[in-house]
Amino acid sequence: MRNRPRVTVLGSLNMDISVTVPRLPAPGATVLGSAARFTPGGKGANQAVAAARLGAGVRMAGCVGADDFGRRLLAGLRDEGVNADGVRVTADAPTGLAMISVDPAGENIITVAPGANHEVGAAEIDAAAGGPGDVLVICAEIPVPAITAALARAALAQAARCILNLAPAPPGAAAIVAAGVDWLVVNETEAAAVLGRPVSGLAEAGQAAAALIAAGARHAVVTAGAHGAALAGPDGTATIGAFLVDAVDTVGAGDTFVGALAVALAAGIPAAEAVRAASAAGATAATRPGAQAGLPRPADILATTGLVWPAG
Repeated sequence: MRNRPRVTVLGSLNMDISVTVPRLPAPGATVLGSAARFTPGGKGANQAVAAARLGAGVRMAGCVGADDFGRRLLAGLRDEGVNADGVRVTADAPTGLAMISVDPAGENIITVAPGANHEVGAAEIDAAAGGPGDVLVICAEIPVPAITAALARAALAQAARCILNLAPAPPGAAAIVAAGVDWLVVNETEAAAVLGRPVSGLAEAGQAAAALIAAGARHAVVTAGAHGAALAGPDGTATIGAFLVDAVDTVGAGDTFVGALAVALAAGIPAAEAVRAASAAGATAATRPGAQAGLPRPADILATTGLVWPAG
């Protein structure tokens, strides 16, 4: 690949414990499901692997515990070609865990025990510093002070574009955006947390994207699941319709979207086209079970959606 895109991810690494259930449990209910599957995950690590599979040179910065899960997560990153030298191993906390229930329609509920992800700080921010042409991705499964410090450093450096995936939206999400964000990517729920009002459906996603620009983002993308995504930015607004697929497991679809968007932007793809490509990648991921196991390659995207991956 000429001028290989370069992506750095500052974010979380978790071991995912996934169970397929006949229906998602209501409060107080117990639902029997399949045997538990232990697979590498964490929004940051998923985004890093997604970017690597789509052709980028990728660096990962974050924290894992000094335990077997941490060793397995690091080995998994390296097997995917991700530079994991920026991932610190700490004895102060166990590796993060995510407990995931997935229903037959592919919908899920996720509970995360952050563990070592809450140890992310100055060393990891230093490790994530990039150069000209790089795209830095920051996910919100790390402490808010680390998020704000990394955003401030990126803004001062003016060397790398920065994508903030505010997922999950932490307390004070609106203040983070108000301080200035190059690219903000959120879903409907996260957009609602920033704006303080409900957001539902593609039309409201478009309105929310425009409002997020007014709130402090330079570019804003609001994903609306199976309905598509909305983009607002300096070049105007765009609505990207959904790619119709048979969803099996939506775990990792949003992370695929973010990783794919980072690769496309790093490759110089225009904003609206980059969001469309990211949407195709995310839709493809939803047709495949597992988080990192289901992350697609360009051939998978073509076979599932008909879109030729533009960043190759």
